[in-house]
Amino acid sequence: MRRMMPDTKPYAPACDRNRDPILAVLRERFAGCSRVLEIGSGTGQHAVHFAAAMPHLAWQTSERPEALPGLRMWLDEAALPNTPPPLALDVAAPWPGLAPVDAVFSANTLHIMSWPEVQALFARLPAVLAPPGVLVVYGPFRIGGRFTSDSNAAFDAALKDGAPHRGLRDFEAVSALAAQAGLEEAARIEMPANNFCGVWRLAAG
Repeated sequence: MRRMMPDTKPYAPACDRNRDPILAVLRERFAGCSRVLEIGSGTGQHAVHFAAAMPHLAWQTSERPEALPGLRMWLDEAALPNTPPPLALDVAAPWPGLAPVDAVFSANTLHIMSWPEVQALFARLPAVLAPPGVLVVYGPFRIGGRFTSDSNAAFDAALKDGAPHRGLRDFEAVSALAAQAGLEEAARIEMPANNFCGVWRLAAG
């Protein structure tokens, strides 16, 4: 759950808890990349943390239009040279024009989107992702059709109670969408608090 800081800048406590384990994955997986598109940047906390730690990357944030003001607060305060202005991006709507990127990152988004929105996201990846073509997605998943913990099962139930189109996705189903977009699964990394980082790369040839 997000809370508002006194200056009204949005703040998600979970970002502070998970940012360093995610950064350890990104340092390795994005080492050969130069431009990243983050889909669903949320508050912007991840963006400023990762961009500061990996100055070789141009970190392009994006969010739905209504979330952009808070995201800009984090970017403006950090004033990093490698975080261009955020893009307004709704995965289910036409995407804005942007230069090809060699990496895409998204955290805690797939269980918030509807399944058709998840499908739309992956279907659009071939148009924006250029070699070496790395995709990293962080969040909770079902593995082999099962929840990995009781807390994840309860989280899924709470999501669906609030909005029936939401819920934890089957990792294998997500990986199948990636394959349809020309991406091969490279790693499935267990993370703290029953989360995973899925890593995919553009298929050779």
